[in-house]
Amino acid sequence: MRQTLSVAMIAMNEEANLPPTLESVRWADEIIVVDSGSKDRTIEIARSFGAKTTYHAFGGHGEQKNVALDLCTSDWTLLLDGDEVLTPALQEEIRQLLACADGREPEYNAYWIPRLNLYFGRWIRHGGFYPDRKLRLFKTGSARLSEGVGPHSTPQFTGAKGKLKGDMLHYAYPTLGIYLEHMDRYSSDIAPLLANKGRTSKSLPAFLWNAMANPAATFIYNYFFRLGFLDGREGLILHINHSVYIHWKFIKAWRLGQGKQ
Repeated sequence: MRQTLSVAMIAMNEEANLPPTLESVRWADEIIVVDSGSKDRTIEIARSFGAKTTYHAFGGHGEQKNVALDLCTSDWTLLLDGDEVLTPALQEEIRQLLACADGREPEYNAYWIPRLNLYFGRWIRHGGFYPDRKLRLFKTGSARLSEGVGPHSTPQFTGAKGKLKGDMLHYAYPTLGIYLEHMDRYSSDIAPLLANKGRTSKSLPAFLWNAMANPAATFIYNYFFRLGFLDGREGLILHINHSVYIHWKFIKAWRLGQGKQ
C-alpha cells in the first residue's frame, strides 16, 4: 500500500519563493506551513496550494521546524525550506519510493537528498558545495532537530540512512546583498554558541588562527583542492565571502568574550 507524505515547512515573508516551492510538492498528501509573523502574502499563497498554516513565534530554527514536524500526520515527512524546489526527477523518485511497489516498503526510514545551490545566478557544483546532502525525508516522528544550535541544525535520526539521487534546488542567494545579509545574521546566531564553547580567541595565537588563518585555509582548501575555481567568477566570489563569514563569526565570538555586543 502506498505510503502517505507530509511536507513540513517554516516561513517568514516568503511570498517571492513559495509558489515554485509549493508547486513542486503540490502532489503531497499534506503540506504544513508554520509562519512566524509574515507581513506579506505568505499565508495567502500557502493556503492557495492547500497548505495547513499556523502561527508560532520564532524561537530558533530548530524549535520552529520541530513545531512543523509535530503537526505532520502522514506516514512520511519531507522537511523543506521556503526557497527549495524539488526537481521533477526527485519528485518521481520520492513517489516511486513511497509507492511500495510489489508490497515492498522503503529500505531505509530516512534519506539524504542532494541539494544544488544557486549563488549569484550560477549553480555551484564544486568547492564542497555539491552535493550538499541534507537529511530531509524520514518516517514521521522518527527525527527531530536540536534546538538552540543555530540556523544549520540537521534532523537527528538513529539508524541507517539511504541516499536519493534527484536534486533539490536551493534558490539561496540570487544577489550578493542577500548573501551578505544572511551571513551577517547567521554569524550573529552562531557567535554565542562559539562563545559558550569557550572559543572566544582570548590568546593571540587562538585569535590569529580562528579569525585569520582558519578563513584563509578554508578558502585555499575549497577553492583549489576541492575545485571551486571551476565555478567561474561566481565561485570565486562565493569562496571569498564564505571565508569572510568564518572571520565574522569568530570576531563576533571574540567580542562576546569581551562582554561586548
